[in-house]
Amino acid sequence: MAQVSEATRAKVADEIKFDILEGVPEDENDLKRSQIARTFISDTVTIPTKEMYSYALQASLGDDVYHEPSTFALEAHIAKITGKEAGLFMPSGTMSNQIGLRTHLMQPPYTIMCDHRAHIYKYEVGGAGFHSGAAVTPVIPSNDHHLTLDDVKANVVYGPDVHFAPTEVIALENTLNGTIIPQDEVIAISEFAHSKGIKMHLDGARIWHVAAETGKSLKELVEPFDTVSLCFSKGLGAPIGSCLVGTKEYITRARRIRKLFGGGMRQTGLLSGSVAYALTHHFPLLPRVHALARKLEKSLEDIGVTILSPAETCMIFYDAGSIGVTYDEIAERGLALPEPLFLGGSRLVLHIQTTEAAVDDFTKLIATLAEEKRKAGFVKPEVKVNGHQDVYVRRAH
Repeated sequence: MAQVSEATRAKVADEIKFDILEGVPEDENDLKRSQIARTFISDTVTIPTKEMYSYALQASLGDDVYHEPSTFALEAHIAKITGKEAGLFMPSGTMSNQIGLRTHLMQPPYTIMCDHRAHIYKYEVGGAGFHSGAAVTPVIPSNDHHLTLDDVKANVVYGPDVHFAPTEVIALENTLNGTIIPQDEVIAISEFAHSKGIKMHLDGARIWHVAAETGKSLKELVEPFDTVSLCFSKGLGAPIGSCLVGTKEYITRARRIRKLFGGGMRQTGLLSGSVAYALTHHFPLLPRVHALARKLEKSLEDIGVTILSPAETCMIFYDAGSIGVTYDEIAERGLALPEPLFLGGSRLVLHIQTTEAAVDDFTKLIATLAEEKRKAGFVKPEVKVNGHQDVYVRRAH
């Protein structure tokens, strides 16, 4: 092989180097923090604080495929507080759910039952079918709030009939769209499922909100489930990560499947340190988030906005049409404010970095739009169709 000159190596090195900070204003991150404080699109938008980074930088520097001390400690802690035997750190909630399901499911045919609004059904790109060869039974709750034991019994598949793929896993989500499943209903479903040999999985991405709102321990909340996925970036404000918990045997198999899925990671100590900071310092902030959401809900109702799903925790769903506007109008007017608001659709999500000023400004914006539409002749009639949501009309001058 011909000898390479230092000049040639320097040329290659010069092509490769990259300064990601070039051209970025010094105050760029401060601007981003101010925008996040006024963003109602999701709670995944939260960003790490300087204090979180400072703490996380002190975490260990191991390789998670071999042994990463801080990550192993985090997994053990999450297992402990959930009352499970072992845990496994994941880069995302979707991966945590999909590996959680895949580890349960050995050989088709089988079915997963869930709420028709569930994340594993609607927002994970059909992963259950792709990764696990599983059919999904999406069930519409008869009470329009949460699945009940009666809903489960009406849709579960078991027994010898060869025409149907048996229900292998019942997957619940708590919270689901910000609403809490009553614990007695969870227990009833779990007892029935286990009596039929059916496994129970919980998408507990926002289970932290349930614990903060109800005062129940995580162990009590997840005891009815065989496995649980918990998210650290939703609600808690860590930059990345989820954890899957279950028995030691189950997690050993899940660790191999995580590697199969491309989820084996290297120096995860920085991420685990961020999660530890969030668990300690951010979980106690959730009651304030819930109180702020309830304040916003009441303000919207006082204006005359119809609430489609109330603020049980951090989310509100509202009907823009009830005051004669569209969501696009609201979003455009929000962006046009001197300090912009970032909005999207019928869902309002509050998080640990939402400010009270942002909530007040959004309320003022809605009040202004409602008044404009009222003056333009919009009337919200009292009539209901089939006992459901109000029908709204725009009346000409």
